[in-house]
Amino acid sequence: MAGRPREFDIESARDIAMQLFWTQGYEATSLSDLLNAMGLSKSSFYQTFESKHVLFEQCLTRYSEILIGTMREGLATAPSSLAFIRGALTGISKETRDPRGRRGCLMMNTAAEFAQSDLGIARCVKASMDASREVFAEAVAAAQVDGDIDAKANTKALADYLVTTVIGLKTQVKAGASSKQITSIAELSVSALCRIT
Repeated sequence: MAGRPREFDIESARDIAMQLFWTQGYEATSLSDLLNAMGLSKSSFYQTFESKHVLFEQCLTRYSEILIGTMREGLATAPSSLAFIRGALTGISKETRDPRGRRGCLMMNTAAEFAQSDLGIARCVKASMDASREVFAEAVAAAQVDGDIDAKANTKALADYLVTTVIGLKTQVKAGASSKQITSIAELSVSALCRIT
């Protein structure tokens, strides 16, 4: 016998949970917090998402999809690959004015909270990092073809450099750096990228 149809939007509920986990962290977000924010009963929650942990993994996947999708769109529409790279770094300064607070990067927050203690979570974080690195590698390779970055430079190493720079900038935001500081560091990082041989 079929159960009663769900009377809520699963994707919207998941996105609400993602925002809550991003703001508070996994451990600090209680089931009650999730139920109140998502507007669900406990039975509906468990029927749909199975557990807080399963929901969290789904939220990490969703966050990564949004992040990588935004990056790929930015690369496709930027006037040049170097302009995309510059925008990806300097754009982090906007996070200093986010009304939801200085939350940093959900993936890196999660990596710091879990370390390698949960293999499922670690796989989610690694997959997101790899996907981000891949987009940056494509951007670097294209910038090398354009002549904006030395063609002899190690493309993969530069992609790693950019991922690390993004992590550092987002951590600086979370630690209280100003928009001006973030922009200055980002511009310096782009200048350094263009001088690497």
